[in-house]
Amino acid sequence: MPGSFRFEIATIEQRVFTGSAASVILPAFEGYMGVWVGHALMLVSLQPGQVSAVQASGETSYFAVSGGFARVSGDSVSVMADAAEPADQIDAERAAAARDRALERIRHPSPDIDLDRARAALARALIRLKVSAYARHERV
Repeated sequence: MPGSFRFEIATIEQRVFTGSAASVILPAFEGYMGVWVGHALMLVSLQPGQVSAVQASGETSYFAVSGGFARVSGDSVSVMADAAEPADQIDAERAAAARDRALERIRHPSPDIDLDRARAALARALIRLKVSAYARHERV
């Protein structure tokens, strides 16, 4: 398909998506970055965030990732994520419960609570909720 490149997202356990894209937005540690056809070769670390891929048809697919890295070349983008979910497969109720648990731990810390871990759990839950809203066509 002209004007597109191979795009895939995988975790250790599974291939989450394989297809083509005209552009991809990735949550790099330096900030979100866009990738288009012909992009220079690079390896980039990813932070928890939203990956969006626009197909040549104009349709956009959204994914929640909880870190990892991406290999970018002129004709492909491969994301190897710690965890990744397509928007339409995210359980929003479960993500909301995880958010609530993390907020409770942060608001009422105890000596046995790792606050950094609770903050990371909160960030992951918020990303999952944001991305799942796209599948339900809600405003975020």
